Amino acid sequence: MKKSDYAVSYAYAYTALVTIILLVPLMVYSLHLKELYKIKNEQELVRNTALVLKAINEHNSADEYFKYPRFSSFRSGLYDVRGKRIFSLLTEEPSFFKNGYSVEKQRAYYVTTLPEDRYFDAKYLIVENRISYYEVYEQVLLILLSIVAVVFLLSVLFLDRFARPFAEVNKKLDNFIKDSMHEINTPLAIININVDLYNRKYGTNKHLQRIKASAKVLANIYNDMDYLIKHDLVELKPEEVDLCDFLSDRVEYFEEVATLKGISIIKSCECCAKIYMNAKQLQRVVDNSISNAIKYSFENQSIEVGSRLTPSGECQIYFKDQGIGIDDTEKIFDRYYRESKQVGGLGIGLNIVRTIIQRENIKVQIDSKPNNGASFYYTFPKNITTFN
Repeated sequence: MKKSDYAVSYAYAYTALVTIILLVPLMVYSLHLKELYKIKNEQELVRNTALVLKAINEHNSADEYFKYPRFSSFRSGLYDVRGKRIFSLLTEEPSFFKNGYSVEKQRAYYVTTLPEDRYFDAKYLIVENRISYYEVYEQVLLILLSIVAVVFLLSVLFLDRFARPFAEVNKKLDNFIKDSMHEINTPLAIININVDLYNRKYGTNKHLQRIKASAKVLANIYNDMDYLIKHDLVELKPEEVDLCDFLSDRVEYFEEVATLKGISIIKSCECCAKIYMNAKQLQRVVDNSISNAIKYSFENQSIEVGSRLTPSGECQIYFKDQGIGIDDTEKIFDRYYRESKQVGGLGIGLNIVRTIIQRENIKVQIDSKPNNGASFYYTFPKNITTFN
């Protein structure tokens, strides 16, 4: 992961956590603002009530008629002692006439009890306005967004600075591994070439064959490490691979390794198909499966490698060994996990296999019992399979 990606991804997580923590106090704050808004609105309705009463009191009884005061910001009305309207501009009336402030259906009312025989035989003056908490919610949302933005920016800034020394260490470590991988590959190639040249000139030498087999084991580890380093940096383009030829080539490659333990490899190719995927990725799946079958088999046994058609018409490759078996078929795909510490390995091969088969939608099935061997079945999806 790049340093900037690390900072941004963790900044998102930290910001989300801070936002969740802030939701409770912000909710309390919003309730407080709503209460303040209600108090402010009540005071406004009290002032509006005074405006209406002032207009009524200024009415001259000698006038022929009274023009009821109208205001754009609120509505009002006069009601008798039984709650019947004398004159009203209210759009909706309150469900009951209770002296003071009340809220119903997003409308606020202020009811005032009037003196008898003074205001056109009215008992109640009701003043109404519409109540909305939009400003409250807008203010709370603005505060939340401001806090989120500030926390996110500060998180990115601090995490970026925090990750800088680790990024530099990782960069040096990556360069060291790449240089080491290059230095390992060269002597491995020299060993294999010189063993082959010696065998051609002087005949097969069992000691040199063991050296070559061990070099192939190292080469398989090298290929795993090389894939881990480069698979995110290099685009691995798919290509058409003849499955039977590919399996034959890989079995031939590992025969010398199997010979070290007296193991024979039995190859069967019932499904002649071409697979459309990257050859290097397919090689990692096949090589690690064969390597593990050899590694965990008992000596002087045999392993089976082949391809076949499933009952549903899909192409499947399989690897069967006669070895120590697997206790936990779920954990074996975890990186650095080894089923047996007595057997060598880094615990990265099957982790690479899982990454590849998940990317290519290849299904895997494992049948195993302790001390009774293990069988791996990889079923290819039909969209990347072409039958000959």
